[in-house]
Amino acid sequence: MGHLDHATFGWLTPVLSYAMACIGAALGLRCTVRALDATGRSRRNWLLTAASAFGTGIWTMHFVAMLGFGVAGTDIRYNVPLTILSLLIAMGVVGVGVFAVGYGRDRVRSLLIGGLTTGIGVASMHYMGMAALRLHGTVHYDPLLVALSVAIAVVAATAALWAALNIHAPIAVALASLVMGAAVSSMHYTGMFAVRVDVVPSSADLPGATVMQFIFPLAVGLGSYLFITSAFVALSPTARERAAYASAERLTEPDERAVDVAPPGFRAGRDPLRTPAP
Repeated sequence: MGHLDHATFGWLTPVLSYAMACIGAALGLRCTVRALDATGRSRRNWLLTAASAFGTGIWTMHFVAMLGFGVAGTDIRYNVPLTILSLLIAMGVVGVGVFAVGYGRDRVRSLLIGGLTTGIGVASMHYMGMAALRLHGTVHYDPLLVALSVAIAVVAATAALWAALNIHAPIAVALASLVMGAAVSSMHYTGMFAVRVDVVPSSADLPGATVMQFIFPLAVGLGSYLFITSAFVALSPTARERAAYASAERLTEPDERAVDVAPPGFRAGRDPLRTPAP
């Protein structure tokens, strides 16, 4: 059995992966809050952004953490199509959960359905990403730890969606994001501790891409997307702020109906009832 190292770069990858999870959670929660205050096409667009934020944050967290993963006695490669599929699964399945909350009429039922769906999406992304591993050997999993990781994902997702429904203050959302980031990271490393690898030494070339060829550039690109989208969301006004701006503009607009029309013979500075015009 090969020795597994989950942090070949020390604390760098766990800390960076946790930061990515927190950023994705914060952005997803803020977009969900914006969606609940919006209607029509605006609500749909905010929910799509929330789904992409949650999915991208979770995927980036997973593969940044995988930058520090190593197995003694074998190199590691990644199957590119499966890796991309794991990203699409993360955004797609999480999107189903987010839309269930965004459009559900019964909040309790929507929360339970959304939390279960989103949690399964998180776990599916993780294990699809693990299925993309290519190494000299066979990968096995501890069923109990796998089940525990799925349970953590469902609980974390449900808690995050509950926060989106009930917590609107920016500071509270930030705290909820830190908690969700910790939960997603816990789910990831619980799933990683479930892994066992039977190494079969070989000199044959492994198929797939190395971390630096594919995973690292894609993770940097998606991380940049999270930062840019976070800045956009932070700078864009909320529905309440737009309503306040519109109300202020209406109050400052001159009322054309209140403009007096001077009668014939009226001159500025004279009262036509007291001083007749010459």
